[in-house]
Amino acid sequence: MTSASPRFDRAPRRVYWEVTRACDLACRHCRAEAVPEPDPAELDAAEGRELLRGLTRFGEPLPHLILTGGDPLKRADLFDLIGAARRLGFDMSVAPSGTPRLTGEAVEALSRAGVSAISLSLDGSNAHRHDALRGVPGCYERTLEAARACVAARLPFQVNTLVSAETLDDLPAIHRRATELGAARWSLFFLVSVGRGTVLQSITPEQCEELFELLLDLGEAGGPIVTTTEAPHFRRVVVERARRAARGTATLPRRSMGHGAGVRDGSGIMFISHTGEVWPSGFLPLSAGSVRESDPVVIYQHSRLFRSLRSVEIFHGRCGRCEYGESCGGSRARAFAATGDPLGEDPLCRYQPAAAAS
Repeated sequence: MTSASPRFDRAPRRVYWEVTRACDLACRHCRAEAVPEPDPAELDAAEGRELLRGLTRFGEPLPHLILTGGDPLKRADLFDLIGAARRLGFDMSVAPSGTPRLTGEAVEALSRAGVSAISLSLDGSNAHRHDALRGVPGCYERTLEAARACVAARLPFQVNTLVSAETLDDLPAIHRRATELGAARWSLFFLVSVGRGTVLQSITPEQCEELFELLLDLGEAGGPIVTTTEAPHFRRVVVERARRAARGTATLPRRSMGHGAGVRDGSGIMFISHTGEVWPSGFLPLSAGSVRESDPVVIYQHSRLFRSLRSVEIFHGRCGRCEYGESCGGSRARAFAATGDPLGEDPLCRYQPAAAAS
């Protein structure tokens, strides 16, 4: 068991707050099933500021805060919330949608407000492929314009890309485009069948393993740092490649591992929905409580759901027997989507643990 990986019992590394579900896109894989108008039940301005104050009780260092959606730019008090968060000491990112709201002026305003980075989604290397998934013509070109505006404003940006059967063959071309645009990171979101994503097809475990090797090749060739979401078993492949190169684990390539070891749904990650429900991640829609009723710090540290997701020794199937349990632990969201058990094994991983063979 790779017990040297950090534990996140006290505080998450990243807190995602879905400030609204309103969005003008109709993405085929939207986990939030976003709609054009805000939900009247979403946290209001006063509740939002109280949430931010509550999150400071995690103490130093504060978690990195990501404002997501829906489209955060559809929230009228977005910049007020950013200002409040910055005054409280949060380092933060924003995940806007590629709509007409995402203008050069909006990018400049986010930079001036103190946002440290934004994320932009590219699910295709050309307009036809990207717009087909996003559901709105012109989204691709607006995303490219936003990337150029980020470069002009010196605002780092991350390119998010869906990994599914529909995008798999296009990933090398998307990487080239992200590199050309000057992205700091390329984050691949491996499909979890939640929300509208149920209409898309996942890649196979064998394809996933081959893709991991390709991602390591791309990462070593330069360009943006390559990271994965809902595919923590990428960390195992990084370790295995290092061992094959006779370097051991002490000199793992930081560009590929990043700071992800041990981070997964509920362990280093906390998600707050637009109505204040606290989930282990945006892709694992199980509520451990509401910030309207409970302290978010108490929910993260002490709720049964979050504590169980940080206890790899009680995971079921191969994930519970795996020697990479602490550093990986499998996608808890995918396990839940596939079996209804958030402690089950991740079906996208084909690895057979050494403990299973003994």
